Amino acid sequence: MTIDNFGNPYRDKRYKALVSLVGTTQLHKRSPYVIGFWSMAFPGFGHLLLNKYLRGYALILWEMFINQKIHLNMAIVYSFNGQYQAAKDVMDPKFMSLYIPVYLFAIWDSYRSAVDINKVYLLAQRENARFNEFSIGAVEINYLDKRKPWLALVWSMGIPSMGQLYLHRLLLATFILVTTIVLVWQANLVLALHLVIIGDIRASATVVNMQWLLYFPSLYFFTVYDAYANTVEANKLFDDALKNYLLRNYQPAGTVVAIGEKVDHANIRHV
Repeated sequence: MTIDNFGNPYRDKRYKALVSLVGTTQLHKRSPYVIGFWSMAFPGFGHLLLNKYLRGYALILWEMFINQKIHLNMAIVYSFNGQYQAAKDVMDPKFMSLYIPVYLFAIWDSYRSAVDINKVYLLAQRENARFNEFSIGAVEINYLDKRKPWLALVWSMGIPSMGQLYLHRLLLATFILVTTIVLVWQANLVLALHLVIIGDIRASATVVNMQWLLYFPSLYFFTVYDAYANTVEANKLFDDALKNYLLRNYQPAGTVVAIGEKVDHANIRHV
């Protein structure tokens, strides 16, 4: 489901949000530096923060594919341990030239997109077009609501994707959950944690696959940040939509009530 200015009852040029069965997509101001940082941490994460999901998914899958080909994570592990010759030997130079351009593009494109989307948001905020706030279908229901940011953070810290599911971002939650399962499985993370708990540190270090494990920290902290930040912005969107509804339906026609003024005959200005 998409919003366009010829396929829905509202014919405005720009919209601040779309509430669909699979999630809520919204425009809001973002720091281009923060977006660029997340793309630097893992290509594609910056685009997911911008709600540019298809581009984000493609860049994430490409990063994992090319990283596996050149064994970059293992080279990083060897470098941190001072084993520079082992880091050099483990890398496959045939694919190095493919990694760097896409990595730099992900950072540049996410930064550029954040700047552009901030401009579009200011125009959409000024236009203040009405948008659908409730979506119901045979398999799902979605609506604007106030949710607790700290609760989204806690659920994401427990299991990546649960914070996004709490926000009803079904596509992103599914992608994160599947990715988490693959990483945990390939890295033998559950078995490694089990061995740590029972005190067998040496066996834990032996069974864990560092090439796959190094993907996990970036994914984990991204899901926590994304869940918290988007809950805050979704709450702002709810407040804004409620304010506009009250102004349209309950403010007397021909009057303007300024923010902070008491609603009485002395302070209501007729226009």
